[in-house]
Amino acid sequence: MKKIPFIVVGILLLILSSCNDFLDINPQGVLTQEAFPLTAEDALLATNAVYATLRNWHYHSGGFPILDIMSDDAYKGSNHNDALNTVGPYDNFTITPTQDGLDRWWAALYEGIKRANVVIENLAEIAMEPDLKERYMAEAKFLRALYYFDLVRAWGAVPLVETTHPPLKLERSEAALIYTRVENDLLSAILALPEKSEYGSDELGRATKGAAKALLAKVYLFQHDYPKAAQYALEVINGSQFYDLEPNFLDANGEQGEHGVESVFEIGAIAIEGSFGNQYANTQGVRGTPNRGWGFNRPSEELRAAFEPDDPRLKATIIDLGDVIDGVTILGDGSTPDFIYDADGNIIERECYNRKVWISGENTSTQFGHNRRIIRFADVLLIAAEALNETNRPAEALTYLNRIRQRARNNDPNILPDINTLNKDELRNIILHERRVELALEGHRYWDLIRTGSAPTVLGPLGFKQGRDELLPIPQNEIDISQGTLTQNPNWN
Repeated sequence: MKKIPFIVVGILLLILSSCNDFLDINPQGVLTQEAFPLTAEDALLATNAVYATLRNWHYHSGGFPILDIMSDDAYKGSNHNDALNTVGPYDNFTITPTQDGLDRWWAALYEGIKRANVVIENLAEIAMEPDLKERYMAEAKFLRALYYFDLVRAWGAVPLVETTHPPLKLERSEAALIYTRVENDLLSAILALPEKSEYGSDELGRATKGAAKALLAKVYLFQHDYPKAAQYALEVINGSQFYDLEPNFLDANGEQGEHGVESVFEIGAIAIEGSFGNQYANTQGVRGTPNRGWGFNRPSEELRAAFEPDDPRLKATIIDLGDVIDGVTILGDGSTPDFIYDADGNIIERECYNRKVWISGENTSTQFGHNRRIIRFADVLLIAAEALNETNRPAEALTYLNRIRQRARNNDPNILPDINTLNKDELRNIILHERRVELALEGHRYWDLIRTGSAPTVLGPLGFKQGRDELLPIPQNEIDISQGTLTQNPNWN
């Protein structure tokens, strides 16, 4: 199946959403949270609703790819004035606690957590097939872990909500406690989730044992627990499932690779605007001619220069004006300058776009059918390489690093030679550079700079302030709603 096929009923999402208007009274016969879920059919619908958060535009860092824009890999993009005051501040670290998008991202993640808690808390009492019940609960735990992982990376200490009836005022829990919750959810999910091959074609896109292990490896990597990061990454690499790299790098994020061998976890979508589509790619699609979207997240000159000579991944990452893709010539946006130069005549920005979100089609609705890869096998290989190097196993690390480069050079012996250094410091930098070019514009670079302590050096010239920008500001409206129970992150007041 090309797309994720399990259905989320719209009315269910309304049931699981909170109601703030005291005039809203449920008539008799309408489902309420107290009366749902009660049956095995309800259990399926409730579990599907947890996945629905992934197709909420706000789940993707508030709607815009701010994590790439805040890194050295991309600029705001679009034309100069479009969202200049709302998205532009992410480009130069002038955001504030009231910045557009932060509140939407925060709310979307907690909405997903609430839906997961409905499943985890209420399915225990439902009379249904025990193994299926355990699987649904494991899927919800995987997704709750995924949502909390974003929260703790973005904001550090955040409220820990583990019940459908939390107290009205919740203080922030220490980041270490959030990480423990994430780890425990994933360890529990691993025990009950099926392998990818055990799902039928009508259930592609659900959480799997391999996805939970891969996410757990990344969670440990962010905490610098390299032995455990290596352990779980290697379990995915050497396990019974046939995960591999797509022979063609383009397919790693493209239509031909959807739910393919490189996909460990992805968000399925249908090419229609609405709840079954995914606006993530439309936000970044080519602006102008052909009109495929808004054109945000423009690849930077620094990213372009990071690719080694003749690396085929460059053209599979960046769309330039004049490129012909699927028989369509990219002409771009007439109101956007083709090039912007500095005083010395050097190019500092050009009109170009993210190739990884391109979908063949004829209109902007097509872009809603892009399946965003949350975890792909290349990421797992690079996690293994980094963790093995940090645990003084560089020879093993080279195996997985060079596997990435071998796919990238596509049988051309004259480019991207294998790395052979065993020096730990050298290899660390090489692996991080390989992550940059392999995973560019997929939302990884900013996190990598933060977790490795490289952000002040790399992003300082862009406006990054050490001691502040390692975390985002808590949305001011959340602090206001909490009546001061939530406190702001350091140096954001």
